Amino acid sequence: MDKRVVLITGGARGIGRGVALNLAEAGWAVAICYRTSQQDAEEVQHTIEAQGGKALAIQCDVSQWNAVTDLVQQVEGAWGRIDALINGAGPYHRVHLFEETPEGWADMMRNNLDSIFFLAKAVAPGMKTRKYGRIVSFGMANADKMEAQPYVTAHYIAKAGVLILTRTLAKLLAADGITVNAVSPGFIDSGSSPPEELAGMVKKIPAGYIGNIQDAVQAVRYFLSDEAAYVTGANLHLSGGWGI
Repeated sequence: MDKRVVLITGGARGIGRGVALNLAEAGWAVAICYRTSQQDAEEVQHTIEAQGGKALAIQCDVSQWNAVTDLVQQVEGAWGRIDALINGAGPYHRVHLFEETPEGWADMMRNNLDSIFFLAKAVAPGMKTRKYGRIVSFGMANADKMEAQPYVTAHYIAKAGVLILTRTLAKLLAADGITVNAVSPGFIDSGSSPPEELAGMVKKIPAGYIGNIQDAVQAVRYFLSDEAAYVTGANLHLSGGWGI
């Protein structure tokens, strides 16, 4: 798995950052993109480079097609290829459905679903040429249940769409040696949720505890590994039993 190139969206913080640092330790050249977290992204880049690795930190709004094509061209221009794409960017907000704005609805769709389509479309030609590729996207642990979600409706629909898009891409790209899979976390202590909120959720998790960033890193590493070469279109629940 060494000497490969990975592009990670949302790689400046949380799970994306954890994956970036882990893959850099394993010898991967790591490109992360960020929208607003420039300082955090540059810190990740400097950490990797200080340890002798290769890293890029690129500002990009992945909800925009033209920006995505520029991003992919920059990474391929620097290192010649992209072997793996990790779709880690996926913001959400809590708002009652009837208080949601058209702009807020569209933002959830663009950043959680459209971006994955754009990125897959942009990286697929190079992967198909090389007959190798790995695409991993992040879903939501209970999105496959299609439950009513009055306060995160748009985000939830987008995450259900991620699963459909994952399976569709997997079917279309399997013959080219490209696998496409999803990791669907439940409650992970990634720094994005207040500790008191996470503590309140423990009683709802069958395993009895909150997951951590390393749990997510290992799930991604499995899908990137040669051992998972025949696994595509899968959705791995990472939730300690919550949401199933």
